[in-house]
Amino acid sequence: MSLFSPRILLIDSYDSFTYNLAALCRKATHNTHVHIIRNDQLSIQQLTSILPQFAAVVVGPGPGSPEVPEDTGIISQLWKLPDHSLVPVFGVCLGLQSLAIEYGARLERLNVVKHGQISRIHHNGTGLFKGVGETYAVRYHSLHVVPQDDGDIEPLAWADDGAENGQVVMAIRHRTKPFWAVQYHPESVRTAEGGLQVLQNFWRLARSWYAFRGRAPRPWSSGALSLVGPPWPQPPLTEPSQYDVAPVTTSLLRLPNTPVAEICDILGASNESAPFVLLESAAQPGRFSIIGCVDHDSLKLSYTVGDDQICLSRGKEHWPEPLGRHDVWSWLTTFMQSRRATGGPENVPFWGGLVGYLGYELGLESLQIPLMHRKGICKRRHPDLNLIFVERSVVVDSHFDDVYIQSLKTNDHKWVEETVHRLTQASSPPPAASPSSPPVALFSQTPIIHLPHEKVYKSRILEAKERLFAGDSYELCLTAHTRITVHPRQIPTSSSWELYKRLRRHNPAPYSGFLRLHPSTLLSSSPERFLSFTRPPHSRCQLRPIKGTVRKAPGITREVAEELLAGSKKEVAENLMIVDLIRHDLHGVVGEDVSVKQFCRVEEYETVWQMVSVIEGAGSVSGSDSDSGELGWEVLKRSLPPGSMTGAPKKRSVEILQTLEDNNRSIYSGVFGYWDVGGGGDWSVVIRSCFKYDDPSQDGAADYVGPETETWTVGAGGAITALSDPDAEWDEMVTKLQSVLRTFEAAAG
Repeated sequence: MSLFSPRILLIDSYDSFTYNLAALCRKATHNTHVHIIRNDQLSIQQLTSILPQFAAVVVGPGPGSPEVPEDTGIISQLWKLPDHSLVPVFGVCLGLQSLAIEYGARLERLNVVKHGQISRIHHNGTGLFKGVGETYAVRYHSLHVVPQDDGDIEPLAWADDGAENGQVVMAIRHRTKPFWAVQYHPESVRTAEGGLQVLQNFWRLARSWYAFRGRAPRPWSSGALSLVGPPWPQPPLTEPSQYDVAPVTTSLLRLPNTPVAEICDILGASNESAPFVLLESAAQPGRFSIIGCVDHDSLKLSYTVGDDQICLSRGKEHWPEPLGRHDVWSWLTTFMQSRRATGGPENVPFWGGLVGYLGYELGLESLQIPLMHRKGICKRRHPDLNLIFVERSVVVDSHFDDVYIQSLKTNDHKWVEETVHRLTQASSPPPAASPSSPPVALFSQTPIIHLPHEKVYKSRILEAKERLFAGDSYELCLTAHTRITVHPRQIPTSSSWELYKRLRRHNPAPYSGFLRLHPSTLLSSSPERFLSFTRPPHSRCQLRPIKGTVRKAPGITREVAEELLAGSKKEVAENLMIVDLIRHDLHGVVGEDVSVKQFCRVEEYETVWQMVSVIEGAGSVSGSDSDSGELGWEVLKRSLPPGSMTGAPKKRSVEILQTLEDNNRSIYSGVFGYWDVGGGGDWSVVIRSCFKYDDPSQDGAADYVGPETETWTVGAGGAITALSDPDAEWDEMVTKLQSVLRTFEAAAG
């Protein structure tokens, strides 16, 4: 077969590893174009009309069962096409199962589910495995097939699960038709030998099949393009900015031994009625702390999922801005394009820009998943996106005790000089220290803590496991809300700010934050960075998922922590699933340049050992991001909600979780951070955090007592896998609450 730029059709079953498979196909077949469609996007008639224009079809993995038509779409009909319509097909996981049962194989459940597990694959080194050596491959499946003896399906490879599952078929081919498939995931980052070489062998077998029959794919047509769209990857569509670029005014101070909290006190954190934002590196490996010098006249932006407008406010003035043809993401892109700036210190990650949070449900909107828990709730809801545009800021570099005072405002030298003077005065040596007084009690009564119902939570874990056994998901991150009712005392400062300072003392974290953006206030001691992206040109995105935590204690050395985490099959499997999911999210935006820089390395933090992986991606050097700075924002949009808080495949997992959880997650398990006017950004996962609303009754909080009280919400949960024990998962969830709960209990005096 001699083809110029042949085309492969990749059929996606709403999976979270599809773009990884597309990248592997491109690598294995070099100059091919890969077009991706959903399994319910075309009718079989539409598909057969254009199928002869493709050199091959790849049927990707996906959640569910091959016996459920809604899970497979048109896939099952591929195997029934007449000989003159055939093209070579390579199936993965669900693709293998669909092919096998179409030709008489039995579909059975595994006794022991294999999600994120690595197995040795036994094969005979011919055909699909020609030249392939010892193979270790990643498996994500709870179902498997048992082909008929001497039937149309020939097994090619097996995994020996011993007493767990016996011998499990890992690869097959049809004896007379050009169909091959594997049960394992060749696209996983931890599959060795059985990935790229197997795809290359499939491509070799496909070419041989065409050559033997004297056939070749038909020329590409505009009709095919209209049905399947352009090939992957496609760079994000951006328009050149027509706006002027503003300068950044900066002044540098050296202020050794001046705590960030003291600087915040000087800059207005203690005024409860005014907005205030702090993104703080309160522990290693954090470095920069960002203080937004905002006030009532700073521009605030908020949005609620489902609305056709974004709400803006400045002081007492409020007005809606219709989104028009935009979604909220592209509207904010245009907003930031008009506020680009340059000239700030290159080593300082933030010169000014948007700071705030993006709630969990905002990510569901991007996934086109309806919100179950908003039915019947009054129209006045709390925002799913709450941001403020920071024009004046102070950035503290803890490595060098440098403090940068910055402004985006025109001719704002006077404010910069005044702020320099105020901070310099504050850093002067204090008078002789007097005995310190004990912390003021913030609450007049002991906080009332409303934990989730233990029996219900454990029953939901069992329901989640059943969905895993049925093949609907590989991992489900089940969570629940704990509500804390407090009676604030009348004190001459901000009780929420004082509470944050106690939280950071009890649980210092590298991605801490205090966001007082009425009607919401968020206090966070998050240990997990979600996504950071550098300024253009040539933006680079980095994600750092955490799966696996051990609290520091006597005897818990690095060696012990590594054995408990990196030596745990369950912990590594959870981390691997999220790494593969994140690779998919990145590939979907930046294309092929995605790499895992670190896999399951145990890192030391202030109070815990954590197992962290690092995934990076960059757009094409010639891509449209060269001066737009929008690549990272697009990655953020396409990556929410965080995979470490959902499970995989993400869309199906989120749909299932909505049936297992009683409330919207709201701010919890969303992200908070900034988008800089220079084009960079940094966002962290909202965990180990608490939040309140000025009027919690708006969102139907059942335990709202009245205006003399505050209701704070703390979210916590855990990744449910087939190996999860309900009692252990409940204990883990309660343990994750403790850093926040202890803070409230201590604040009662």
